[in-house]
Amino acid sequence: MKNYITILVFLISNCLLAQSNLDKLLKTGEIIITGLSFIKGNKTAVNAKVIESVCIKNKLKDKITFRITGKDEDGNEIKKELVIQNDGKECLLELPKGIYSYEIELATKEIYKKGEYKFDDEIVITVKDD
Repeated sequence: MKNYITILVFLISNCLLAQSNLDKLLKTGEIIITGLSFIKGNKTAVNAKVIESVCIKNKLKDKITFRITGKDEDGNEIKKELVIQNDGKECLLELPKGIYSYEIELATKEIYKKGEYKFDDEIVITVKDD
């Protein structure tokens, strides 16, 4: 009987020790997550003039080429081009906010759409048949 009590005390102390380690692990994880969210929060404040992502989905039956041109606030010309397969999606990352001219070209080199768009927030543009 004495051996059972000794074993029981040993198991309970190990469980309490494990719980202590679990608490330390949880606290460490909480600190890491808080730190990462703080860093990410500062990143969005610094990059208030930049859009994280602009994505284009292609719902047409053939591939398309999506082109945008514009200028950042320093006057530097920005040109981007994406080739998007049918039922595909491509994204531009860290695009400066502003007004851009866009052009959607079909695989046959025919211009499908053309115009201007003010990019000021993250967006997903879906290109589909009218």
